[in-house]
Amino acid sequence: MYDLIVIGSGPAGQRGAITAAKCGKKVALIEKESVFGGACIHTGTLPSKSLRESIYNIFTFRLSGTDLTRKATRKKVSMQELLSRKNNVTSKENELIQEQIRSNGISVYNGFASFIDKHKISVHTSEGGEIVLESKFFLIATGSKPLRPKHIPFDDKKICDSDSILTLTEIPEVLTVVGGGVIGCEYASMFSALGTQVHLIDKKNELLPFIDKEITEFLKKSLIYQGCKIHLNEEVAEIKKTKSAIETKLKSGLSIKSDTLLYAMGRTPQIQNMNLGNINIQTDERDHIKVDKNYLTSVNNIYAVGDVIGFPSLASSSFEQGRLSACHAFNIPHADFPEIFPYGIYTIPEISSIGKTEEELTKEGVKFDVGRAEYKESARGQIIADSGGLLKICFCPESLKIYGIHIIGNSAAELVHLGQMVMTLNGDIKTLVRNIFNYPTLAETYKIAAFNGLNKTFKKNSMEF
Repeated sequence: MYDLIVIGSGPAGQRGAITAAKCGKKVALIEKESVFGGACIHTGTLPSKSLRESIYNIFTFRLSGTDLTRKATRKKVSMQELLSRKNNVTSKENELIQEQIRSNGISVYNGFASFIDKHKISVHTSEGGEIVLESKFFLIATGSKPLRPKHIPFDDKKICDSDSILTLTEIPEVLTVVGGGVIGCEYASMFSALGTQVHLIDKKNELLPFIDKEITEFLKKSLIYQGCKIHLNEEVAEIKKTKSAIETKLKSGLSIKSDTLLYAMGRTPQIQNMNLGNINIQTDERDHIKVDKNYLTSVNNIYAVGDVIGFPSLASSSFEQGRLSACHAFNIPHADFPEIFPYGIYTIPEISSIGKTEEELTKEGVKFDVGRAEYKESARGQIIADSGGLLKICFCPESLKIYGIHIIGNSAAELVHLGQMVMTLNGDIKTLVRNIFNYPTLAETYKIAAFNGLNKTFKKNSMEF
């Protein structure tokens, strides 16, 4: 008998389990794999970002354009070399999670979980056995998996999803990416930075529609500069394998031939075979589990967090959802999920965003101004040869309250947190002017953007800092 049984050891599950254990609760963790961390550690976030880091280092080294870098990058890199960092990172992170679970006294069961009733669960082990466990509370954190429509002839060698693309043995000469969302854009930018001819296809008329449009326009220009061909407002009619290539036919009549294809049209919750019907847990039309603001499902002792509940489906938000659900279950005082939180998109160049975009503010009828700073305006931007980066701040011209911060360029996902803290602590755009930043750093772009915004807002003779 446990106080809490957590199903799934990804970011949401591990944080929920550890939070409850630290509060003295008896906790069990069920994981179908022999390793911990879920897709985030082994097939998703960390592997793809590790691969991206290896590619980015090569890309920026070449971009610097010196004789030294030209000589140093003559050797053609292999896929195995690029993935070596990934294997090391995932191994170390798995060891860290194992140690955290062990040190907090959490019981671990390897196998597939299915509900018997609202307080009992059956664990089917890989050896063919079955264990029945009881608990006062349950936390479903089983994550998601790539969407694999039956009409797509996946073979995980030439036609891949976002999991199997990481098992490639050779760098493709030509790659077709179907899907202009986060995953599709990330892989399209990575491989185009390597020199692969990439075709990026999406049925929408813009990439990443939830991101500030000026930022996505910068991304499009960067992708095109890297040699990526972008096909928007295009739908796939057929994907077929021939002896010599993968042929992607579009409804417009265009046919694209490539030696590899990545299908990245979303992910689906992993809730199959859990017998959720036995306990009448409600789901939506896309099979996401419905929850309230405390992550409680339609069953009053069962919580769900992470990708299984849908938006925002970020590792960062899943960590916090896991923690908050455990706090609610055991009446531990806690704050609500933050109203504002950042997005990090690890394209080349990198994107990060927090708060309202220009498009959202315009739609809501909110009066605003924008302060901009290009990376090339900072000494650090020149040093790292990133002249194409941009940081922009949307703010109220009267109160100077910051509505949103949007960044594209080197270290964007790190830089955004400085602005996040100013927004969270109710600072305004003058806060960025009045503080001193290390020189030379990219963080200085906040100050440059703040001055740029204030110059638009005030007349020079009435400006006060």
